[in-house]
Amino acid sequence: MSDNKQQSFQAGQAAGQAEEKSNVLLDKAKDAAAATGASAQTAGQKVTEAGGGAVNVVKENTGMNK
Repeated sequence: MSDNKQQSFQAGQAAGQAEEKSNVLLDKAKDAAAATGASAQTAGQKVTEAGGGAVNVVKENTGMNK
């Protein structure tokens, strides 16, 4: 293989490897974003539940729950 073809081949290999690495990183970023979203949703549900529980305690203590 001539030097020019060898260099072109190596450049193509490097480009392919770089693309694969970027796809892997992108997949990891997507997974991390999805996990963060799920975690935030769970936290939001817990806050909502805690807030609802607090309202019920106040209602019971003030007699508003009757």
